[in-house]
Amino acid sequence: QVQLVESGGGSVQAGGSLRLSCAASGFSASCMAWFRQAPGNEREGVALLFPSGSSTWYAASVKGRFTISQDNAKNTLFLQMNSLKPEDTAMYYCAPCGSTSLTWRYWGQGTQVTVSS
Repeated sequence: QVQLVESGGGSVQAGGSLRLSCAASGFSASCMAWFRQAPGNEREGVALLFPSGSSTWYAASVKGRFTISQDNAKNTLFLQMNSLKPEDTAMYYCAPCGSTSLTWRYWGQGTQVTVSS
C-alpha cells in the first residue's frame, strides 16, 4: 500500500525554522521532492533530491534557506527550513519528482506551515 505521511509543520514567526518529515512506504522512487501549495496558487516544487542523494535542486525562492535530505534506512525524506518568510506559508507535500495531480494519485495529507511577520 502506497503511503506518504508528512509531519513537522507549524506556526512560526518570520526568521524561524522548521523541519518537515515525510515517511514513505509501499513504493520506491529514484527521485523525491517537496512541493507546496498556498491558497489560490498551484502546487509548486520547492526541492528535489536526486538518486542516492547525489544531487539536489531548489526553487529560487527557497535556495540557501531550505535543505532537502533523506534517511534511506527509514524511508524518510526531510526538509530543513530556515529563515522562514511569510511567503513560505503553504501546505507542504512530498512525492516523487515531477508528480502532478494527474500523474500521482497518492498525495498525503500534507503538513501546514504558517509564517507570521
